[in-house]
Amino acid sequence: QVQLVESGGGLVQTGGSLRLSCAVSGGTFSRYGMGWFRQAPGKEREFVAAFTWSGARTDYADSVKGRFTISRDNAKNTVYLQMNSLKPEDTAVYYCAAKTGTLLVYNHRALSEYAYWGQGTQVIVSS
Repeated sequence: QVQLVESGGGLVQTGGSLRLSCAVSGGTFSRYGMGWFRQAPGKEREFVAAFTWSGARTDYADSVKGRFTISRDNAKNTVYLQMNSLKPEDTAVYYCAAKTGTLLVYNHRALSEYAYWGQGTQVIVSS
């Protein structure tokens, strides 16, 4: 069974930075497609960042492009989300997600592609 545990959320002022971590256990992490999503109060969960199907590139939502960076350490079975220049509109619960079975091309922005999710970590950006 694949399990994901996020950490690193918290309260930060506008312009500040946070680094989220997602530790993954079970299976072969290096073969998983990984992504980050977020859900603000009263809103639907949305795509933030992910590795593309090939794993060779990264993709970001327009709202975070240039400020957030997704990375992974296969030796540590961990994926990260470095968040800089945070804004109040970044306030949300952040979730990491894993997709197994990545031999076929998939839409890395689609929530439905990911079978495994963490419990989420809260990020609050104060103005």
